[in-house]
Amino acid sequence: MLIFHRIIYSNTWQSPCSLLSIIRRLRCQFSFSNCLSKCYIDEECNDFLLWLEHKAGVEISSLLSIGKFANGRSLVARHPIKPGDCLLRVPYNVQLAPDNLPRGINALLGDNVGNVAKVALLILYEQKLGKKSEWDPYISRLPRPEDMHNTIFWDDNELEMIQQSSLHQKTIMHKLFVEQEFSKIKELGKASFQFSGIIQDVTLENFKYACALVTSRAWESSRGVSMIPFADFANHSDLSDTTVLCSEKKQLSEVIADYSYAPGDQVLIRYGNFSNARLLLDFGFTLPCNMYDQVEVELTIPHEDKLRQLKLKLLSKHQIPILKDVNGFSSSEEVRFADAQGRGIPQSIRAFARVLCSNSPQEINYLAMEAAENDGRVARRPLKDKSREIQAHQFLLSKITGLIDEYNASIKSLELPTLCLVGKLDMRRQMAQYLLTGELRVLKSAALWLENYCKT
Repeated sequence: MLIFHRIIYSNTWQSPCSLLSIIRRLRCQFSFSNCLSKCYIDEECNDFLLWLEHKAGVEISSLLSIGKFANGRSLVARHPIKPGDCLLRVPYNVQLAPDNLPRGINALLGDNVGNVAKVALLILYEQKLGKKSEWDPYISRLPRPEDMHNTIFWDDNELEMIQQSSLHQKTIMHKLFVEQEFSKIKELGKASFQFSGIIQDVTLENFKYACALVTSRAWESSRGVSMIPFADFANHSDLSDTTVLCSEKKQLSEVIADYSYAPGDQVLIRYGNFSNARLLLDFGFTLPCNMYDQVEVELTIPHEDKLRQLKLKLLSKHQIPILKDVNGFSSSEEVRFADAQGRGIPQSIRAFARVLCSNSPQEINYLAMEAAENDGRVARRPLKDKSREIQAHQFLLSKITGLIDEYNASIKSLELPTLCLVGKLDMRRQMAQYLLTGELRVLKSAALWLENYCKT
């Protein structure tokens, strides 16, 4: 029986909101300007926006062009932009969603496979049509398999680099899920001659590639998920407040600027408040310093604990779920280095430690009574016995300190040589470094808070 907790790192507590917003804006502007020298207009995409606007029957954007960078395409400002300007509007009728599949195929798939798999099939279907596809100008400009770095494409040796992170196991589970979706589709294909003809050449590898295109570029929508041409050329920044907004009333998706841009500036948006683990799994990149980084800590009740069954019963009854696998539960709260209000470590993980360190049935019964008399959550208050309270938090500290040592060893093994190459392996090694370094920062912040708590 396992229980998993997620600790989230945030460094925003150190600055007042007004000062933080100024610093954040300056960092954003620096980040944007830092990319300008490497950008030029992608001549290959000159006709793309014209094609999309002709297909939509309306103007998509008068402010943006598609630029080319060392790491791929992005959107750049064509004219001066100020906060509040609408950067682009993409009508629903030129977005790719599950209902774009041929009607018979969509009905056959039903709820048997997810929306990501359906849009992935749609991409493969349009790719198979080639120049005959009405979507070819868009489909042909999507990233190629060799340009994708989602961990689902990493081989066993590459995945070994991130074994310390929970992303390692999540990648394995995600691969298994994609394989299961593929098997369902192949099985359903036997029931339809039309569908069988479409998927007969589809392999697991190109299905996996199409799924990665969807997870890295599509947005949640009322139609399930939607690929939004032109908007999906925008790159991500965790410092940006700009995101894609969907309007059911207007039947379109739009992006509103939150910063000023000069002509030639790269326009960045925020895909979400995603950790490096999420970015690497779904999008295939990491950030050197991600303000949303987080790490999962696994805690267990030893089988040799004589009170194990009582503790499990208490935890299950009072809103701390008990798991059998890694995909069920995680609790998220903010980690702070030294918060006077005692919110440095998620309350649920501290509660677990207090229950774990109980050494008599009487202590466990007292915790159950206390929970019943209050809000039903067990061990959310400091233990009256201060030595037992310190013991519980020292247990957490020892657990996290051990993880810090393991992360340090893993990061050291990934150190790049002075003259590093720019090949695929070296790129992925650097992504692994960013991932582990970010999670290490989380652990260190948690350890500092625990040390302070135990002292004071």
